[in-house]
Amino acid sequence: MKLLAFDTSTDVMSIAVSRDDAGAAGLWQSHGAGGALASKGLIAGVLELMQHSGLTFSELDAICFGAGPGSFTGLRTACAVAQGLAFGAGVPVLPVNSLLAVAEEARHAALADQHQGRVIAMLDARMDEIYAGHYAFDQGLWAELQASHVLKPESVALPAGEGSHVAAGNVFSVYGERLGGLADTVPRIHALPLATALLRLAPQLLAEGHAVPAAQALPTYVRDKVAQTTAERAAIKAAQALQAAAV
Repeated sequence: MKLLAFDTSTDVMSIAVSRDDAGAAGLWQSHGAGGALASKGLIAGVLELMQHSGLTFSELDAICFGAGPGSFTGLRTACAVAQGLAFGAGVPVLPVNSLLAVAEEARHAALADQHQGRVIAMLDARMDEIYAGHYAFDQGLWAELQASHVLKPESVALPAGEGSHVAAGNVFSVYGERLGGLADTVPRIHALPLATALLRLAPQLLAEGHAVPAAQALPTYVRDKVAQTTAERAAIKAAQALQAAAV
């Protein structure tokens, strides 16, 4: 399988390319500034890794992007770039929930020896709020127990009677003791939605039919916002220009 993945939903931009075909298996990855700054480095980073991999965009099985929730600017940039590249190459787009990627990153980094477990994945939503989702991992597959939602740090609570959990994300240093709804015994793992996590999730999501044509790819905002900042409009214009050039 040959895949390109990137996530710009947080302050860290993560890009990765993987190929697993006869005689040419490999993984290439890079990181940079994400969120509102992603538009400055995402396209260049993608092109650099694709060159290192020796792949063309039309050879990819899918282009995966972190669909959110997360930074509005980062999500729009990632979605637009994924659409532009996929349109030109004629390949499908795989939107991946960024909270699910957090859960997978925590599993891979700290729980890799366990065949099952439950993760409360959380990302800083700014504005004194948190994005959260609840996931279960069992025998190599992920299941969503609670969809992405936004809430105050004080409202985060450990589900009752659900077995052992870990909490994962980038909220612990920001909100600290305000996460009082998490028991002191629950392990807290710093984790981000890295592109390599998207790559590991891709086989299951592709098998479940979550890939879509480029025109149907959409970010997952969770929190509504109508107005676009000047930076967001500039990022979208740049992505649209890339799309037009790729067609």
